[in-house]
Amino acid sequence: MKLSVIGCGYLGAVHAAAMASIGHEVVGVDVDQRKIDALSKGEAPFFEPGLQEILAAGIEAGNLRFTTDMAEAAGAEVHFVGVGTPQQKDGYAADLTYVNAAVDGLLPYLAEGDIVAGKSTVPVGTAAGLAPRVSETGATLVWNPEFLREGWAVKDTLDPDRLVAGVPASAEGERAADILREVYAPAVAKGTPFLVVDLPTAELVKVSANAFLATKISFINAMAEIAEATGADVSKLAEAIGYDERIGRQFLKAGIGFGGGCLPKDIRAFSARAEELGRGESVAFLRQVDEINMRRRDRAVQLVVEGLDGAVFEKKVTVLGAAFKPHSDDIRDSPALDVAVRLHGLGANVTVTDPAAIENARRIHPQLTYVEDRDEAIRNADALVLVTEWDEYRRQLPPEHASSLTDGRVVVDGRNGLDAAAWRAAGWAYYGMGRP
Repeated sequence: MKLSVIGCGYLGAVHAAAMASIGHEVVGVDVDQRKIDALSKGEAPFFEPGLQEILAAGIEAGNLRFTTDMAEAAGAEVHFVGVGTPQQKDGYAADLTYVNAAVDGLLPYLAEGDIVAGKSTVPVGTAAGLAPRVSETGATLVWNPEFLREGWAVKDTLDPDRLVAGVPASAEGERAADILREVYAPAVAKGTPFLVVDLPTAELVKVSANAFLATKISFINAMAEIAEATGADVSKLAEAIGYDERIGRQFLKAGIGFGGGCLPKDIRAFSARAEELGRGESVAFLRQVDEINMRRRDRAVQLVVEGLDGAVFEKKVTVLGAAFKPHSDDIRDSPALDVAVRLHGLGANVTVTDPAAIENARRIHPQLTYVEDRDEAIRNADALVLVTEWDEYRRQLPPEHASSLTDGRVVVDGRNGLDAAAWRAAGWAYYGMGRP
């Protein structure tokens, strides 16, 4: 099938390359000329495992191309809209500027029978506002939310755990659902659940999922706060309650909390939309979820200060990680960088290392010192802070090796990912999050 993808950022670039990899003819459209130039050469503009390979393969095969000209989208059977919906600068609500611009720019090139499939995460009710404009062209608007995990986005696109199609209650809606089944034919053939729902439900699925995950993470971090006050071990607590099938072990890992371009802004936008609907009390708990999450960053900084006996001024602190999670170079709302910046503000000489995110971090926070080589970054440090769970730091950094690089013996485990007993045995003062 011929497809267009409007917006070639993280979501759009992955979606375009993945759709081309299963045989579709895909054109990606974006207003950023530099991004389009890189993608057209088969170069991924951000770090995502597996993307470079399928991107280059699609360009070489000739069924994937990128352009800044919206007119090139004409003739596609399905137009995916995957532009960003950032948090508004003056509030919690989502900024729909890019979604509206993308749809308005696409309207002149739509034809009778075309499908416009929204993939952006939007406040519930957005589709209802866009649908009449799309319908005037003879096309049909549907909502097809994404469920990508950064670091696993290619796999999640090609082999999703579910597919959701929000369609209008009409013959056009039924036809649109059938066409989306064809788009995702390989996944559907494998038995991937394909749920056909109404438009508001489809809009709510992604934000509801993110709200639940954020709540689960903040719950165990709240338990970490109690553990710190009582001497309990939150890691053992999580293991014990995780055996309950009703609860499960996933996302019950205490640490410095969540970040990135989705969970923080999505739960805030969800709260704002609920207020607009007169149902703010229904998700009022999300404010607490957000507050708990931010407090854990404070706690990580506090542990560094405690570990250095209250004197961090001009002490060398090495922060292991800059990206908000491993296997990504995304620094949006990164807890790792937030901790680094706060320590810098206290007068520490902060050195940041990361396998993928240094250049992105340097652009936003040039006041920090960046060192690519892990061992060089650790050398002569007074304290280490693990904030991003890269294998280079969690599994491939023996405490004995760290001891050979520095006389400093303070390690703050912001992700509870290190073997506390091994680090203590090697002479380090180990500080975990909610661990004695």
